[in-house]
Amino acid sequence: ATRLTSGETVPSSGLFIPDSLLSTFGLDSPSTATAEGHLAAILIGVQSNLTRDAFDANIDSSIYTEPGFSQFIPRGENDDTYRIDGITFNLARLDANAVLDPNDY
Repeated sequence: ATRLTSGETVPSSGLFIPDSLLSTFGLDSPSTATAEGHLAAILIGVQSNLTRDAFDANIDSSIYTEPGFSQFIPRGENDDTYRIDGITFNLARLDANAVLDPNDY
């Protein structure tokens, strides 16, 4: 990912997500956050919009999310406990082939 410079408000091409939107989804400092922090903010935001209810209400929808089950795993030399919070993304399309193709959604 490349940050905008010189006060630019939109990139010349490609995906652009404003820092203000990332902040809305809980990212405190988008300008200094990690790529993982940016992705987490996007996933949390998407989760609130791509619900199963929205999917069921609109036949043109092809993606919805569901909360996963939280779990705990030990990691590192000290076996510190890490909480794993899952978000399940479901990709729905007419059954034409078994290959995942982003062009189908």
